[in-house]
Amino acid sequence: MSANSWSDKLRLGFSKTSSRLTGNLAGILGAGRLTDAALDDIEDALIVSDLGPSTAARIREKLATEKFDRDVTEEDIRAVVEREIAAILGEVAEPLEIDAFPRPQVILVIGVNGSGKTTTIAKLAHLFQEEDYGVMLAAGDTFRAAAIGQLKIWAERLNVPIVTGPEGGDAASIVFDAVKQATETGIDVLIVDTAGRLQNKRELMDELAKVRRVLGRLNPAAPHDVVLVLDATNGQNALSQIETFKEVAGVSGLIMTKLDGTARGGVLVAAAEKFQLPIHAIGVGEQMDDLRPFDPGFLAKILAGTI
Repeated sequence: MSANSWSDKLRLGFSKTSSRLTGNLAGILGAGRLTDAALDDIEDALIVSDLGPSTAARIREKLATEKFDRDVTEEDIRAVVEREIAAILGEVAEPLEIDAFPRPQVILVIGVNGSGKTTTIAKLAHLFQEEDYGVMLAAGDTFRAAAIGQLKIWAERLNVPIVTGPEGGDAASIVFDAVKQATETGIDVLIVDTAGRLQNKRELMDELAKVRRVLGRLNPAAPHDVVLVLDATNGQNALSQIETFKEVAGVSGLIMTKLDGTARGGVLVAAAEKFQLPIHAIGVGEQMDDLRPFDPGFLAKILAGTI
């Protein structure tokens, strides 16, 4: 994909979020002087735009320090919003690097059912293929036949090997077989799907712990990454998912999907500010190449409406 078409997809994908943020900020200033009341309104506008209370407080503080009791325009405010969002996202924008030795690099992908986890695995595999890495998939979500079937279809489309087992089978043994095969065949990246149910956290925790133990026997450094897939349309609920999965699974990084289908894309910034976990990629569409790492400065311009 050309850089321009990805840029265009980002602009289009974040248009609802950007419109919501700029709409919430519009008309706040009245006479144009930045007063305490105006700062309160700006902070509220940022919070209801899903940027989160911490980000909103940070931007308020910058405005108060730099512009208090001065005449300011909406453009002045948006410029500060852009700068602070760029700083927050700049701390966490971190593509997944394949640097494990010995190979394979094992990436556990976790997330609640419906978050776009299986599709994200396929898009991630495609991204690695574009970088000339050999990829294998492992269908470790054995609780849903649909998840296994869907991953098989993606493996066929991508022409990558996949290791599966029966529905309700032991995820750890599937992962064990996958690591052995990947090691023997010289695969660079093994992407493992995992169960996405959170109704019983203890069960999920036990299963993931077992998977980790099995991985550790074959490769003490594995899993190298534990990536949580989040659905941006969940807004602030995505933050509680990060909280839970951090506790249950030791999340090492995030991927946020479905940012094109929501006005709540500000939650990307809220997640970055609150958890400071690497954000490896974002998804803004249904196509195979609609999942990419992002440029924090450019994305901040889109969100703040300064571009």
